[in-house]
Amino acid sequence: MPTAVLSTHTGGFTGFTYRDLTGDLVPITEHWKSLDIRFDGIYTGFLGSFEQIDIVSNIIDEVGKDAMVFVDPVMADNGELYKVFPEDFPRGMRGLCSKADLILPNMTEAALMLGEEYRDGPYSKEYVEGILKRLSALGPGKVVLTGVFFDSEKVGAAAYDAVTGEMTYSFSERVPGYYHGTGDIFSSVVVSCIMDGLPLSKATDIAVDFTYRSIRRTYEAGTDVRFGVNFEAGIPKLLKDMGKGCE
Repeated sequence: MPTAVLSTHTGGFTGFTYRDLTGDLVPITEHWKSLDIRFDGIYTGFLGSFEQIDIVSNIIDEVGKDAMVFVDPVMADNGELYKVFPEDFPRGMRGLCSKADLILPNMTEAALMLGEEYRDGPYSKEYVEGILKRLSALGPGKVVLTGVFFDSEKVGAAAYDAVTGEMTYSFSERVPGYYHGTGDIFSSVVVSCIMDGLPLSKATDIAVDFTYRSIRRTYEAGTDVRFGVNFEAGIPKLLKDMGKGCE
């Protein structure tokens, strides 16, 4: 369900077109309901307003009762809330996360939803694991926290399953530069792996590796990073890692 359509993303580009589709979300949902469509999974990403959060929350209640719900609370990075959002936006996102089975915030988004001051890394395990537990207390049974690092050499993610109490970490080498869309790629791989029946720790390992290889491939090619990373070339390996095989 598209919440908006843009000609390009907004990072590094000017003159892009933007069409808000908030008014279409409820009619789309009503049509789905008339067809008695049921979903195995619901995965949310960037939501541009409180109104969209409220609509998506209702969609989860109406057509997602039997679905596994994933929320990527896209709203902040590098210690700052995106400028398009009001200061109280994390409150609304926190409410949506309470309905999720798994959430995938970065360190900034985690701090904002918890009402805590953002801390730059490197981090300690005690600090990271405390955040994971406090995020899970909001409602989701599983949490994957990105942007975790304990030193300057590696960066990755931490995963927590509140049912088993398991904490796991997945890291890769750092690659110089900033690369658009990698958060979406990471979260999408995690969701794909979980929906395919893989355990949380394995899903996080695969997602970190896939994202790292996409960034490394792009860095080595020297292409314009505004156009995203080359993830397509890594799909055959991704399928093999997921145990799907590849022709």
